[in-house]
Amino acid sequence: MALYSEKVMDHFTNPRNVGVIENADGVGEVGNARCGDIMKIYLKIDNDVITDVKFETFGCGSAIASSSMATELIKGKPLSDALALTNKAVAEALDGLPAHKLHCSVLAEEAIKKAVKNYYDTHGIEYDASQFPDCEHCEHCGG
Repeated sequence: MALYSEKVMDHFTNPRNVGVIENADGVGEVGNARCGDIMKIYLKIDNDVITDVKFETFGCGSAIASSSMATELIKGKPLSDALALTNKAVAEALDGLPAHKLHCSVLAEEAIKKAVKNYYDTHGIEYDASQFPDCEHCEHCGG
């Protein structure tokens, strides 16, 4: 069996939604000091729907594939769907990731949630803080 699925390889070699959204409504950046992966997600939001999403990722193939797949899973969807997206769903959509690369799907989930939180914060929208990870103090981020 191959280490990476065809979907992982496809999203790594042909990533979707790469780039920057100027004047994004929400931006989320996360990183893992141990492995060096850094993800930045940009959201354009209209009436609580993600009308556009882009990413920049510095990292391994699994990190790039996770970012690409995560953006595909939330594009055109309501913010509630983005907040409900889990790292497990990202990994499953990629037909799996090796155990030692699952942290890449976690980073994708956290980057999206951080971008949504940034949107809420900058637009003065109230939210339930328990919906968002405390990335500055979580164990796997090295904080």
